[in-house]
Amino acid sequence: MKRVLGNGHPSTLDAMNNLSNTYTRQGRHKLAETLQVQVLEERKRVLGDEHPRTLTATNNLAITYWDQGLYEQAKSLQMQVLEGRKRLLGDEHPHTLNALCNLANTYRYLGLYKKGEAIQVRVLEARKRALGDEHPHTLSAMSNLANTYSNQGLHKQAEAIQVHVLETIKRVLGDEHPNTLTVMRGLAIMYSSQGQWHKAESLEVKVLEVVRRLFDAHHPQTLGALENLANTYRHLGWSRRRKYKALKAEIDALNPSKEPGRSQLRRLLSF
Repeated sequence: MKRVLGNGHPSTLDAMNNLSNTYTRQGRHKLAETLQVQVLEERKRVLGDEHPRTLTATNNLAITYWDQGLYEQAKSLQMQVLEGRKRLLGDEHPHTLNALCNLANTYRYLGLYKKGEAIQVRVLEARKRALGDEHPHTLSAMSNLANTYSNQGLHKQAEAIQVHVLETIKRVLGDEHPNTLTVMRGLAIMYSSQGQWHKAESLEVKVLEVVRRLFDAHHPQTLGALENLANTYRHLGWSRRRKYKALKAEIDALNPSKEPGRSQLRRLLSF
């Protein structure tokens, strides 16, 4: 397509973007990054810095940086996206709120919890006004705020919000929706951080059962679910030693490099 249409043709860029999305789903983030950098440069050259398609390309690259733990690089791009969307769409447009949400999650991973919390409260209030209390985007905002509370040691507040979100999202989207799994995973992490290993185990067993049905054995979600449950079994000690050894052997067979399959999982804690 490049040979026929040229590097900057919209169809070429769309094809490159689609290929980068495939690489991302496979966890091949460096390959995705290379393509996304090229797409972004061409979008800027042809359309300008604040064209909606340029901002989308900027956001895609920010997500890929985020997946690799490159939070400062992600933050820089996310701020560009946010400012561009504010000017083009206004402060409470859904795309602007999504940009705010992404930036807040990056602040959380950088340890800037108060900055993240302030943004998340703002996003939650705006989404409640526009969408109602039980819309998936509102529930996403609630879950993200709960994670930030948990990071600050506000475990009771975080747990109360996350339990409410889980009950609601199951009713709205079903037990096996990806967003439901994200909330279950986040609540399990909260329980783990408080040493409530049996509660964490109950959720992680359910998550693993679902991801085994939805994804192949080498998918990052499967590896992440295996690792989380194995870690919980390890903390539960003697009573779970056989289960721990079985999961550990499975993880080692699937991931012989011993590199945890988590590059994509950081993003899965927010939906």
